[in-house]
Amino acid sequence: MVRIFLLVFWVLSGVLLSRGAWTAAQEDSSSIHVNVVLVQLNVAVTDRKGNYVSGLRPEDFSVTEDKIPETISTFEEGNEPTTRPQTPGAAGQVIADSSQPDPASSSVTPKAPDVHFTGSSAFAGSNVFILFDTSNYMYRGFVFAQDAIADFIRSLDGVSKLAFYSYSRDLSRAAPLTGDRPTVLRGVRSSVAGDDAALYNSLLLTVKDAAPLKGRKVIVVFSNGPDNASSVPPEDVAELAQSTGTIIYMISTQQAQADQVSEAVFERMSKATGGKAYFARSWKDETDAFSSIREDLAHLYALSYYPQPNPNRGWRAITVKLVGKNMQKYHVRTRDGYRILQQAQLSAGAFPEAGTAPSQNAQNK
Repeated sequence: MVRIFLLVFWVLSGVLLSRGAWTAAQEDSSSIHVNVVLVQLNVAVTDRKGNYVSGLRPEDFSVTEDKIPETISTFEEGNEPTTRPQTPGAAGQVIADSSQPDPASSSVTPKAPDVHFTGSSAFAGSNVFILFDTSNYMYRGFVFAQDAIADFIRSLDGVSKLAFYSYSRDLSRAAPLTGDRPTVLRGVRSSVAGDDAALYNSLLLTVKDAAPLKGRKVIVVFSNGPDNASSVPPEDVAELAQSTGTIIYMISTQQAQADQVSEAVFERMSKATGGKAYFARSWKDETDAFSSIREDLAHLYALSYYPQPNPNRGWRAITVKLVGKNMQKYHVRTRDGYRILQQAQLSAGAFPEAGTAPSQNAQNK
């Protein structure tokens, strides 16, 4: 009952809750080293009918962080080559130390690092994780779901690496991140259904696997029902995904949609990370949802910037807008912020481990 109350509170409040572990870590440290590297954004631009708008340039976008204007450092559209519009305006590394002035709160702008592009992109390569619900919710339509996932995998052109994970009460890394499509397809076909559904536990572990990777990071979740076995609340998953620049797409069935809390959580989580939620009523709807995600990935604009000096060590709000009167008719979708994470927070428990998930991690990094 307590977990359900927390879910309802999160849905109704519309606020992603802060993690006390972060606050405690900041208050207890006399010397905090924070790496502020390129902030990477994946941005979808659509018209009123939902059609993708292509051909935009860096000067068409305005990016602010905590209302501070940012300078776009790298830019690409879909699978086009990366361009470097301007020199970034802030340092690639900021050190906040009690014994030294904090450059983020100083009136002096730190010197920007040299950035060189030699054919490789800050977003070079897309890494897609597919997380498949193999709980006892999936006894009906299991083979159809496997077919839809397999077709989706075959259709992903321009994606460097794929991983296939499945979950019920535990997470199974059936095919860790690889460029070998047959290996991923074998992982899909070897999955079997059973046990309760610990979606948020498994999704948190998947986000952690994706977090250290360079390039675009995407998680596509296929869920056939609500979560009934997790110890991790969904706001933890959403916040970590936002802070690590990981996009979450949710494909669910009418069983999850029948549960109003799950439906709202799925929609909010995907929206917060720049993704989308789909609710399929038939096998055709499942296939259409995967096709829509494929099209979305092919049309995303990839932007990055070095944050300007900013004393805020907590949640930083990101706003992306289009410049020009004629651009206001278009809709922009991307993540709405991030929290600066120290390396220790990713590796040593700022977020709770998810239940009894396997300790083995064969993730290629």
